[in-house]
Amino acid sequence: MIFEEKEDCILLRVRLTPNSSSCCINGIFNGPDGEDFLKINVVSVPEKGKANKELIAFLSKFFRLSKSSFQIVGGELDRYKRIEISAEKCEIVRRLIELAGEKNDSENH
Repeated sequence: MIFEEKEDCILLRVRLTPNSSSCCINGIFNGPDGEDFLKINVVSVPEKGKANKELIAFLSKFFRLSKSSFQIVGGELDRYKRIEISAEKCEIVRRLIELAGEKNDSENH
């Protein structure tokens, strides 16, 4: 699963690919430690926090939440990131499960 439900937030695992041709979700990635990550591409380059800012803006738009609802709590200088989402969990979990289900559907075809 690409996320963990905590008591007061959701912890989302993301594998960020900067310097891409477009900003988009690009599936699920199974990391070297066996954990699943949501693959997200951004256009910005990974310098001076530009790619991280674009990632937060993208997630904010995708989940329809304010940028302040997202905080990078791990991997700020790495492509493997842990992002804390502080908001109403129900809708976020539903959308994340849909994303994970789309991955499973595409694997079965």
